[in-house]
Amino acid sequence: MSAHNRHDNQPDDRESKQPDASAGFERSDVRGKGILIFMAAMLLFVVVTAVICYGVGKALFALMAKEDGPKSKWATTVDVRPLGNMPSSPDLEKKMDELTQQFPTPRLQTDDGLQEIADLHAKEDLLLENYSWANQAQGKVRIPIELAMELIAQSGLPVATPVEEEPLMTGDSRPVAAMPLTNGFARTGYELDLARAKAVIGQRENARE
Repeated sequence: MSAHNRHDNQPDDRESKQPDASAGFERSDVRGKGILIFMAAMLLFVVVTAVICYGVGKALFALMAKEDGPKSKWATTVDVRPLGNMPSSPDLEKKMDELTQQFPTPRLQTDDGLQEIADLHAKEDLLLENYSWANQAQGKVRIPIELAMELIAQSGLPVATPVEEEPLMTGDSRPVAAMPLTNGFARTGYELDLARAKAVIGQRENARE
């Protein structure tokens, strides 16, 4: 019983380790020894890393110099900075344009490609709206698409052989194909702008006449 009382009267170790907050601030100072050790270790690490990098660089340069061989008039380093920028030459630019045009396909696009799309659509319009040979040796001719549509509307399309369909399950319904809202083709904004510009030029010419 007395041992139990002595244990109860002894102060708790956790309570004795609690800092004294009566002053409203920390009474102990920062330990500068740990900070100095950390800074010294960091400085040593930086110095060792720099020495290693310098040594690796020297070794690489020495290896490249050995592979290049001794210096000669054909292998010398020339400083081109005093020469400055080359002056522009209209003749040289013209020659470069000619070489660019003569360069074999496929070429790099010199613009955003809108003109190429417009040219492609113009070629397609010529094929769709005019007569042309599909195979002259066999006597096959392309006809305008409007005429082809009229002929198909008159004669109709060949009817496919009906396929036997399984009976529908309860709650199912047969899908119904709807007509598309568009034919899937649309002019680009660039082509529309060209068409508007041509229309304006035509109106001005008509007004002058």
